[in-house]
Amino acid sequence: MSRPTVVLVPCWGSGHFMSALEAGKRLLDSGGGAFSLTVLLMHSPTQIKASEVEGHVRREAASGLDIRFLQLPAVEHPTGCVDPVEFESRYAQLHAPHVKSAIAGLQRVAAVVVDFFLTTLFDAAHELAVPAYVYFPSPAAFLALMLSLPELREDLTRAGFVEETEATVDVPGLPPVPARYTPACLVRAVQSYDWFEYHGRRFMEARGVIVNTSAELEASVLAALPAAAPPVHAIGPVIWFSESEEDKQRPPAHECVRWLDAQPAASVVFICFGSMGFLDAAQVREVAVGLQRSGHRFLWVLRGPPHAGSRFPTDAEQLEELLPEGFMAATAGKGMVWPAWAPQKEILSHAAVGGFVTHCGWNSVLESLWFGVPMLPWPLYGEQHLNAFELVAGVGVAVVALGADRKEKKGSFVEAVELERAVRSLMGGGSSEEGTKAREKAAEMRAACRKAVDEGGSSRAALQRLVREILESPANPMDGTTEY
Repeated sequence: MSRPTVVLVPCWGSGHFMSALEAGKRLLDSGGGAFSLTVLLMHSPTQIKASEVEGHVRREAASGLDIRFLQLPAVEHPTGCVDPVEFESRYAQLHAPHVKSAIAGLQRVAAVVVDFFLTTLFDAAHELAVPAYVYFPSPAAFLALMLSLPELREDLTRAGFVEETEATVDVPGLPPVPARYTPACLVRAVQSYDWFEYHGRRFMEARGVIVNTSAELEASVLAALPAAAPPVHAIGPVIWFSESEEDKQRPPAHECVRWLDAQPAASVVFICFGSMGFLDAAQVREVAVGLQRSGHRFLWVLRGPPHAGSRFPTDAEQLEELLPEGFMAATAGKGMVWPAWAPQKEILSHAAVGGFVTHCGWNSVLESLWFGVPMLPWPLYGEQHLNAFELVAGVGVAVVALGADRKEKKGSFVEAVELERAVRSLMGGGSSEEGTKAREKAAEMRAACRKAVDEGGSSRAALQRLVREILESPANPMDGTTEY
């Protein structure tokens, strides 16, 4: 009899995709050859995301691991969507017949694991009597909030709620969350709230929820999750490392890394907003002034909007035009502005980096914690405002968040003086007590994160329990080997 397989259905965005795939690889490794991994691929709706995912797939397909990738047929794009969450949810729903057909074409399926934006696919798993799990690449705090959305609807959908200075949100396991830290993805449109509430309700149908966190990182939140919720398996931090990052025979160092090699230990503040975050020209100028005034060394990854035709800089001459006059000359030697992709994990692991100005995407947060780098949160979109609050008030690895005060209708715009003050706090200049505490806590979390995934650690134990649970489920005999 053939071995069973676990079917993974990831979202197409690079951050979600690589996190889910890495989690699947950990399941595969922990299973010790007891099952294989089958990944169902949806066509990415944009060419930029498609090229990123295709690169990941080619690399993993050539890795020699027992992973099979099946491409699902293309579907029409949904129209009339008010925001990305509605688009992603409806786009996934259109794939349900193809997902069902693909699963039915496999001989033995032990479980189906879907990204948390793809719970519309649960119907296909239920119809085939296959145990369904959710992969949740965000923190447990956001999971707790999503499970609470039906009870919070009246407050969170009220016009002007995020500007109410005294209003708070009750997130299980966290101190009262000020309204201004409500995730932007929930309050931009009532349709957004509807879809997040929909997914949270459907989590209750899952056999379990696999979360990219650890008991050490979010103990209070995990303990406070509703008793009626499905079992939660905290297996994180799930971080993907490329071969070059793990291999001691590395290729020549990236230019940013070579620049860091010449800087003193813990002297550089690293500024990066992930693959989707970017600043407009006015904000770029404020950042430049704030960094220069702070007096600290910096490495700033300055990228434009993630789409074709972006008019942001791609070389030194264009940087000169965008940045304040004289900025490059004034900061020469102490600062580096890099207008392209940079190896974030390799940078965060460098001894010269002493702080990280981040948009608080959860992958970036976990990478920073893995290397023990304290953070200065600058949330931009998604659930990042809640992440920022948790890092400051819950975990203690960050100084006060930038741009979170939306009372003045400025969005997340940050003035130079605010950035200057915050960078000095983070890096130890001026009143540095806050930064000192964040550095100490970040060092503790570095050890805790690594211990969690090592043999005997909490996340390793959770992963092993999850594998046993999957293997004890009756595998579903399904004839056929249809591949798309």
